[in-house]
Amino acid sequence: MNARAHFGAMAVITLGFIVVGLASATHSPDTRFTVLGFVRDHAGSPMRDRPVQVVRERTGLAFRGKSDGAGFYVVVVWVRDEDRGDRLRVETGGASLVVLAMFDPSDRKTERGTRVDFTGSHAVERREAFRATLDRWLSQ
Repeated sequence: MNARAHFGAMAVITLGFIVVGLASATHSPDTRFTVLGFVRDHAGSPMRDRPVQVVRERTGLAFRGKSDGAGFYVVVVWVRDEDRGDRLRVETGGASLVVLAMFDPSDRKTERGTRVDFTGSHAVERREAFRATLDRWLSQ
């Protein structure tokens, strides 16, 4: 194998390890912060196929999702322990709300996240409803 082919093969193998490592890292609760909730119109009816994005204000990195037939959406943001307290802008259509990525860095098992509901142009964080909403979604 010539040097160029050897280098190319090594680059592909290395990239594969990086991708697999990143993919497996997002499966651990201590590497993600989940934002979920509902998108409804002014009358409270679910809005299907509404794009929802969460933007990390410090980095500008955006994570995207879309609401389903019930208006429900889930967006997973990659975080590290030192990202605790980061500002996350959750937005859909013309509505947005800034929330803080709050979690206990020493807790490696509990899912990190919050719930943000949109009704028309109004958004509200319901952090206390996060766990129950996540459990309902995971049980489907």
